[in-house]
Amino acid sequence: MPRPTARSTARYAREVAVVAFAQSNHLRRTDELSEVEMVMPVLHQVLEKTGLKAGEIGFTCSGSSDYLAGRAFSFTMTLDGVGAWPPISESHVEMDGAWALYEAWVKIQTGEADTALVYAYGKTSPGSVRDVLTRQLDPYYVAPLWPDAVALAALQAQALIDAGESDEDALAAIGARSRAAAGENPHAQLRGAVPQGDYQVRPLRTGDCPPIGDGAAAVVLAAGDTARRLCARPAWITGIDHRIEAHGLGLRDLTDSPSTRTAAEHAGVFDAPVDTAELHAPFSSQEVVLRKALGLGEAVTVNPSGGALAANPVMAAGLIRIGEAAARIHRGASDRAVAHATSGPCLQQNLVAVLEGDPV
Repeated sequence: MPRPTARSTARYAREVAVVAFAQSNHLRRTDELSEVEMVMPVLHQVLEKTGLKAGEIGFTCSGSSDYLAGRAFSFTMTLDGVGAWPPISESHVEMDGAWALYEAWVKIQTGEADTALVYAYGKTSPGSVRDVLTRQLDPYYVAPLWPDAVALAALQAQALIDAGESDEDALAAIGARSRAAAGENPHAQLRGAVPQGDYQVRPLRTGDCPPIGDGAAAVVLAAGDTARRLCARPAWITGIDHRIEAHGLGLRDLTDSPSTRTAAEHAGVFDAPVDTAELHAPFSSQEVVLRKALGLGEAVTVNPSGGALAANPVMAAGLIRIGEAAARIHRGASDRAVAHATSGPCLQQNLVAVLEGDPV
């Protein structure tokens, strides 16, 4: 099998690829399942795709939020689903699983592991996620006002409309396109035609907002020849970077995302054309901002999985974007893809990864 291009391999010390991806069926409620019971089938599926056993994985890293679970160190329970005996090398990030993938990628780059299991999960159905996410805000000036995630996204959408960069019809078209694309995704929570519905917070209608639901995802990373042995066409991570905006919303231009652009530059997005983009845009207005920051033209297929408008398990949706992009490379539907993950209000933190397949 041909090796990645010289440009791809020269960026980092080691070649690292996504060799397997699995996700749950994303549902509005999973009252009958604990986090462990939700995660376990996904872990079994992703390991089965590689033929590896849990004890053969060099490093395990997870992403989740104790705020969603409502109890401290809740992530330790899901280790029962991984199998923590014999002892494993393990870590956790209180972030979307995309950042857990970044930690695992760094671990492999250092040579301390050749393979890594990364998983993430979120159950937002038990409580009001709109209220929970206010805990991300500045605790002195903004959080006491209790603006929820939808209200803040509406501020961003209105700023785009006021700047002449979008309008309500264009935003509605993004939602319709995303959910139509999700018709081919058996894991998506919303598929096919979905009415725009009533205003949630003007100018955002129900169709501009992500569904509330539960879900989990996992990927396996591997280095060099190990990746080639485990996967017929590995999705090589030829660039990855993450950046952050100012915490104060009043210090930012909500119609732009310079942190996404900077991360993309350092990840090499602009070095060559991309054919696919999986963007973590929970609100239709955020896709407008991300397309501009990443310089995506009409020739790029954006969110063929349906994206976060079709399924948005909090703390797993960003990892799913990387997994969906990798899966398209695995099956030959894409050659060079960009995957994006975000966290925080109004695209505050942004991770960008470039994935490439070997020439066919």
